[in-house]
Amino acid sequence: MYKSTGFISFVLRRFTGVVLVLYLFTHILVIGSATQGKAAFDATLKIVQGPLFKIMEIALIAAVAYHAFDGVRLLIVHYFNVIDYRKSLFYAAFAVAAFLTAIGGLLILQALFYKA
Repeated sequence: MYKSTGFISFVLRRFTGVVLVLYLFTHILVIGSATQGKAAFDATLKIVQGPLFKIMEIALIAAVAYHAFDGVRLLIVHYFNVIDYRKSLFYAAFAVAAFLTAIGGLLILQALFYKA
């Protein structure tokens, strides 16, 4: 049971949902630092533009992509009643999310290491 694609999808969807909520709070804190003046906002931006946060942005892309495409997969399974293709649709959603994460990650790393 714990190795089925349904259970893996369930766990990943919950995990990515929590990650997205945590990102939302972080985003609000960063944007909220603008109310403390230009110097505070610039200091906050300097922190979040470091290499650690670039890696976290790649993880954010992975979370958003998986959560979105797994949600679309759930809608397809539910509304079009394609129960026989649940496993294939899970792998397709995971593959699309992985592909988009790889592309986005490469672009982020390229911008990080090859600054003009």
